[in-house]
Amino acid sequence: MSRPEYIPLSDDAARAVAGAASRHAALIEDAFNVLIETPGGGVSINGDAKSRAGAKQVVAALAAQADSGQEVTEADVRVAIGNARSGTGKSPAGGLPSGRRGQVAPRTPGQARYLDSLNKCELVFGLGPAGTGKTFLAVAHGAGLLLRGEVDRLIVSRPAVEAGERLGFLPGDMNEKVDPYMAPVWEALTDIIGAEQLRRRREKGEIEVAPIAFLRGRTLSHAFIIIDEAQNTTRLQMKMVLTRIGEGSRMAVTGDPSQIDLVNAADSGLAHAVGLLEGVQGVGVNRFTVEDVVRHPMVERIVRAYDADAAKSGRAI
Repeated sequence: MSRPEYIPLSDDAARAVAGAASRHAALIEDAFNVLIETPGGGVSINGDAKSRAGAKQVVAALAAQADSGQEVTEADVRVAIGNARSGTGKSPAGGLPSGRRGQVAPRTPGQARYLDSLNKCELVFGLGPAGTGKTFLAVAHGAGLLLRGEVDRLIVSRPAVEAGERLGFLPGDMNEKVDPYMAPVWEALTDIIGAEQLRRRREKGEIEVAPIAFLRGRTLSHAFIIIDEAQNTTRLQMKMVLTRIGEGSRMAVTGDPSQIDLVNAADSGLAHAVGLLEGVQGVGVNRFTVEDVVRHPMVERIVRAYDADAAKSGRAI
């Protein structure tokens, strides 16, 4: 069985979705063949991707109704179910697009909080170990903004070759030099919007993937910008990147502070920037843990083993 997906809700919304004696939840379960649980602070939905997508649309509609101060009745639940089945109403998961494996959606409470920050904040930091969905969810969020016309461009940047960006010695033109370092981003974009749409939007300049150095001297307006592997930016690079934000733009900065490839780990710009900016208006900081690893069960076990060794030895990995 797939891992359940978690949707954070207010207390009123959670009660409305569950209903008296869990009657509303039972109706949603029967309609979409899913399992719904209501732990404190939200709703957990388990089932296949298509079924979860329909159930999440119902949950979102009922939660919005409850949060507006309106009573949610059994009739409202049946209407929401009908809307979800007919394809009307708001899209689930905060407007995230559907990838090749179905609707993109948070699968852990940490991922749900991250997406909430991406929706609310102009600058969001996503920190944590491999396999927690930091980059994939940021790319999905940015792709959704682009597809809906809320931004003109999606720009993804990451340090190339241990943040030194020493690309000149490699064969080929600049795209051929850069693309191997950007492979994880291209894979995520292909999974989310498809190879053909990615090709068309890349040719039109609506999607750009480039190393950090390519951002210097630019003002990035009306764009969603993702800085990936940010633990390998220096403090000066990070300051340069953060000050690229222009009118109508938003930025997500992702990285794993335990995987710094710089010669001097203390020069990493990620931890430095978070320390300076956490608590600043418009800035969201989200820290993922091993509990948010969704890539493969083995990845979670590997991360736990390394964390335990680091704790025992008193040194960072």
